[in-house]
Amino acid sequence: MSGPAASPRESRVAPEVVIAAGCLIALVTFGPRASAGLFQVPMTTDYGWGRDTFGLAIAIQNLLWGIGQPFAGAVADRFGTVRVLMIGAVLYALGLVVMAWASTPLMLHMGAGVLIGFGLAGASFNLVLGAFGKLLPEEWRPMAFGMGVAAGSFGQFLFPPIGNALINAVGWQDALLWFSAIMLVVLPLSMLLATRGSGGGAKADAGPSQSIAQALAEAFRHRSYVLLVTGFFTCGFQLAFITAHLPAYLKDAGLSAAVGGWTLAVIGLANAVGSLGAGWLSTRMPKRYLLAWIYLGRAIAIAAFVLVPASPASALVFGVTIGLLWLSTVPPTSSLVMVMFGTRYMAMLYGFAFFSHQLGGFFGVLLGGVLYEATGGYAIVWWFSVALGIASALINLPIVEKPVARLAPQPG
Repeated sequence: MSGPAASPRESRVAPEVVIAAGCLIALVTFGPRASAGLFQVPMTTDYGWGRDTFGLAIAIQNLLWGIGQPFAGAVADRFGTVRVLMIGAVLYALGLVVMAWASTPLMLHMGAGVLIGFGLAGASFNLVLGAFGKLLPEEWRPMAFGMGVAAGSFGQFLFPPIGNALINAVGWQDALLWFSAIMLVVLPLSMLLATRGSGGGAKADAGPSQSIAQALAEAFRHRSYVLLVTGFFTCGFQLAFITAHLPAYLKDAGLSAAVGGWTLAVIGLANAVGSLGAGWLSTRMPKRYLLAWIYLGRAIAIAAFVLVPASPASALVFGVTIGLLWLSTVPPTSSLVMVMFGTRYMAMLYGFAFFSHQLGGFFGVLLGGVLYEATGGYAIVWWFSVALGIASALINLPIVEKPVARLAPQPG
């Protein structure tokens, strides 16, 4: 069940151009972040750090991305998307430069953790989805959400092989500098996603006017929103752990670095298909059931991967399987936020859901590094990921898919 139709904000460009620009931004910003695991072994080898040091940096990145997302979303909702995307892209590019020259753990944590984390909060596909919600007609939105996530996924397919090639050709430091330069492409593209913000222009939703505080109070008193946010923790835990530690896990099993890179790439390619499919299915079946099946499918895929001997074939099969389920949670999750509360505070309220996702990512990456150093392997974290997948499948089932009373159609 959907809420009342919401008129898109006025845009100076056609919907097709809005989607193309947003998808390119998602592709460029997601690629380097998804390639982070490629830099773990060369960095820790060169500087003699433990994997917990690198893991902490990526954990900080995930946490600050999550913390910054609701604030970036609130600013975008209030003042428009362009300036948030531009500031985020600059912080992201600067973080990659600092990471390239990080000769101490503190510099690594500042670059890969703090700067990239806050940069992602301002320039990731989450802001793009918020802009899509405001600029596109209602019937375009579910598929556009899937396309935005799929574009980010294609960045994950594209960038790991490029990263591997750059590391082999020019070294890991210059590879990071190349990624930094590519990030600046976001600056001109962001101009095509100009939104007016809620401070001027027509309201995005019918119903009484709301302040930010009222919108937050309404959301966090809403049982279905709390369940949705809670379940999203698992998505972040699983994805961040796999992104940061899968290449090292495969290397420990005696496989080449190229296998890790290509597995991440295959995940990204399959995710493009899975995200588009999830966007399509979000318009044709209850979104809570779709989310439950996705989380259960991940639990089964991870358990099967851990139980079979690691090989190039098993790694690539796992990449395809988990990739189909990778970010396919995002279209139904973002659509549910919009069904419940409308588009006016879409970026902010989805931002709080994403904070839960990134809190999970923080613990996934951190526990991966800490428990590896303590036990010499990743088995505990793999099986914890399975348990979380089953739990989130159950958590999403009681969600009620209807708008809050404020947005419900009035009789007569």
